[in-house]
Amino acid sequence: MLKLPLPISVLTDSYKAGHFAQYPDAKEMIAYGEFRAPFKTLEDDHRLVFTGIRYIVDNVLSQKWTVEDVEKADAFYSTHNAAFTPYPFPKDEFLRFIKENNGYFPVRIEAIAEGTAIYPHVPVYQITARGHYSKLVTFLETLLTMVWYPSTVATLSRRTRCVVEDAFEKSVDKDAFWKIDSRLHDFGFRGCTCLEQATIGGVAHLLNFRGSDTMAACYYAQYVLNNGKPIAQSIPATEHSVMTSWKNEQAAIRNMITKFGKGVFACVMDSYDYANAMQNILPQIKAEKLKQGGFMVCRPDSGDPTEAILLGLEAEEKCFGVTKNKKGFKVINGAGVIQGDGINIHNVKEILNAMMDKGYSAENSAFGMGSGLLQKVNRDTMSFATKLCHVKYADGTERDAMKTPKTDGGKYSLPGRLKVIRNKSGIPIVHCGTEKDVNTKDNLLKVVYDCGPVDVKWMNFDDLRDYVDSTYKALPKKADVIGDDLKVKITKMLQANKDRVANMKKK
Repeated sequence: MLKLPLPISVLTDSYKAGHFAQYPDAKEMIAYGEFRAPFKTLEDDHRLVFTGIRYIVDNVLSQKWTVEDVEKADAFYSTHNAAFTPYPFPKDEFLRFIKENNGYFPVRIEAIAEGTAIYPHVPVYQITARGHYSKLVTFLETLLTMVWYPSTVATLSRRTRCVVEDAFEKSVDKDAFWKIDSRLHDFGFRGCTCLEQATIGGVAHLLNFRGSDTMAACYYAQYVLNNGKPIAQSIPATEHSVMTSWKNEQAAIRNMITKFGKGVFACVMDSYDYANAMQNILPQIKAEKLKQGGFMVCRPDSGDPTEAILLGLEAEEKCFGVTKNKKGFKVINGAGVIQGDGINIHNVKEILNAMMDKGYSAENSAFGMGSGLLQKVNRDTMSFATKLCHVKYADGTERDAMKTPKTDGGKYSLPGRLKVIRNKSGIPIVHCGTEKDVNTKDNLLKVVYDCGPVDVKWMNFDDLRDYVDSTYKALPKKADVIGDDLKVKITKMLQANKDRVANMKKK
């Protein structure tokens, strides 16, 4: 985590600080986090990619709290309530675990493995708090809930890869499938709200593709998550300021050919008139480009994305010629197009279909996605939430908790301790759990933090990529993930809640 001038004791929502005084006395409390809805895109596909828990464990949970953290919190909370009066917060419990637990927050967290493909309603983490600290069970909810962001980006990126792979299956020879990894390029760094968002979101995208200009994410993935082994690539490319700094576009392009023409390079072509640049200027630099023998990528950055791609491909075909592949589609000789303006998953599919309709192989075009990839998502995109699911009261009695709002059935929560087991088809299914299920071989929820750091064998990033790919492709697009035992419990809970409401009305 990037260092902020904040004590860890205030890294939560205000109302969380006062919940210790609102929960009943208990010996144990359990809460869990889940995505309640699928990412709604082109198809009725409910699969999602879970990622982000490692970042939180490594950078937040593994930090020791200090007495200074509590003192700073005490000063802050002293005027945080309405009218600048003291706001309730669990100062005594904070000081207690700093002394008793060496400064580590006193909860156990089980989580689904990084990169696992799952469905909505599969718990991605489960929090257990015991004894004196039971009432702190949801204090970390705000931080843990932030797994929604990388998981949503990773899911969007993966869905886009599915669109690209489908087009490649139809129009690209198998020996060129290696190009898939570079078809969606992360252009989102400047559209993020902060460096940390760019890093977290950019790394999530890299689970599915290798193309990225978000170097903070590329560096983090390579040196922190992959033992220094390279993860992502980019190419030399002009921007409009480069093109307009020269007296004409021909000179700017010739400079690129001189400097980078033996490899892959890109030129933005719409600084003045995209059609003119493609149809008239491109032929003027043809000889120099062919002499160098490299690969030139032309980039439109305005206009209708589909029309711009097709115009570019037609101009490149006329200038450099094409070769037909084994599937009968045209492949531009030594050139291609990348569209990076206004790209989203919907027009990626539209563009690829339009290309194939015109006889062009899908390999001729790449896509740069910026804010559409890293910024235009939110917690509601896949409806992430953390909810209390079980309480063991101070007198030893136990009760499962379940949210069942009449006005929004989509916001119901799951009751009781939970475990996640793959069925015979490999589909992760949610079942009723017990304390004996913690860290068992079959339970996909594994302990990643237990009142302090534990020895988690995180996968390196290369293996993680393979894991994402294999677990995602192994699942059907939709599945019923609630086990029969849990369905029985849910039915009983729903009826009990109806009876409770009915009895209240009678009174």
